[in-house]
Amino acid sequence: MAYNEQLAERVRKALARKHVEEKRMFGGLGFMVDGKLCVAVNNRPDHVMMVRIDPMTQEEALKRTGAKVAVMRGRKMNGWIFLDDTAITDKKDFEYWIELALDFNKQIEKTKK
Repeated sequence: MAYNEQLAERVRKALARKHVEEKRMFGGLGFMVDGKLCVAVNNRPDHVMMVRIDPMTQEEALKRTGAKVAVMRGRKMNGWIFLDDTAITDKKDFEYWIELALDFNKQIEKTKK
């Protein structure tokens, strides 16, 4: 599975004080915070990172450069955002997306297995 290891390390550092589990998924590396998928890193032509955010804040978040609604198997996934390199080039932008994902992560319940 190909993913951007430098980006994965940035995510690890940003989530260092959280209860995080890393899992290979979506052709990359998923970061589960408190048992819920929060961020995923990969190296696809259309995105390098995916974040799960509150669908109610999605419209405003999508106005930012390099962000678009995730599409999986031809279906738009409300609340899941694909980010390309331009969305996370500087620290401020990267932290914006991590914080949005962490804020929503607190609101949702863990998926029952």
